[in-house]
Amino acid sequence: MGGRDEVLAEVARAVAAVSRPHPVRVAIDGNSAAGKSTFGDELAAAVRAVTSRPVIRVGLDWFKRAVSLRTAYPQDSPDSYYLDSWDYPAIREQLLEPLGPGGGRRYRDAIMNLPATEPVDGPVRTAADDAILLADGAFLQRAELDAYWDLRIYLAIGFDEVLRRGIVRDQAWMGDAAAAEHRYRTKYIPGEQRYVDEVRPHERADLVVDNTDFAAPLLVRGDPALRCANLQVPVMPAIERYTRSYRSAA
Repeated sequence: MGGRDEVLAEVARAVAAVSRPHPVRVAIDGNSAAGKSTFGDELAAAVRAVTSRPVIRVGLDWFKRAVSLRTAYPQDSPDSYYLDSWDYPAIREQLLEPLGPGGGRRYRDAIMNLPATEPVDGPVRTAADDAILLADGAFLQRAELDAYWDLRIYLAIGFDEVLRRGIVRDQAWMGDAAAAEHRYRTKYIPGEQRYVDEVRPHERADLVVDNTDFAAPLLVRGDPALRCANLQVPVMPAIERYTRSYRSAA
């Protein structure tokens, strides 16, 4: 299986096959620079092409804790990034619980601007019972959120690729390439390595997409329960390379 459109179509069919008596809540999980936001936007279009159900598209970076409140750990540390960056109660109470069993269907798609310096007073929206939420973000299979997802997609890239892409993408706002490399090596990658080691998201996800090659991602693993929906997903031992130590990127 190859080609971005083909993989997106396969994943879209898997998403559309999930039925619940409430909106289906889909996590698009992965490390920094894995391509989660782009994949989520493209998947939304692909899902709309195979179903008439409404699609709700949310980026969970709009639910970060205010920087001024991240005081439990040094802000440049992996612990601050992994343990103190996202407002998990708000994600649950403002988004996932309202769309879940017994929820009132009234949700918000943002509470904080992307720099996490100012609250966002966005509108309260109402979801249809058959809606599909596609939410992208980091650390989505942590215990604080895991029980709220109806389908988990994990975008896998190696930490060497996280470092390469991160420097290219973030050097402008971080100051320069050296500053971006330092931040990835000392904060983001160690925090994400901890997540991979502790949670094993690539093993727990329903679908795993190797997104190393944007033009030709690979659907490398899927939940056998989803294959009844004509989703054919090979299980590939190569997924193990996504858990290699950050030290290989150093």
